[in-house]
Amino acid sequence: MTKPWYLYLIECTDGSIYTGITVDVAARYLAHCQGRGARYTRAHPPRQLLGYECHPDRSSASRAEYRIKQLSPPAKRQYALNLTQTFRPELAASSESGEARQP
Repeated sequence: MTKPWYLYLIECTDGSIYTGITVDVAARYLAHCQGRGARYTRAHPPRQLLGYECHPDRSSASRAEYRIKQLSPPAKRQYALNLTQTFRPELAASSESGEARQP
């Protein structure tokens, strides 16, 4: 059985929005916050995780990521508002203790 993948959106301190995919949202967000994430978030530090959505596999998540990255910044913000799953701080706390759980 294939592990689910997640598409996530991060608002950066300069107001830009970063879009990425991962199998573990909490661990990946923590990596971005610690400067170990994507090159983009090293230059534009995260302010907050706007939300995420589950996809059945990497291929599906990658296609969704591509579509979101084609949107204008206002459209990305609107998309983030409509996400059904939002960040839960307790997930980040569990990642910091080395016990990252799936959302």
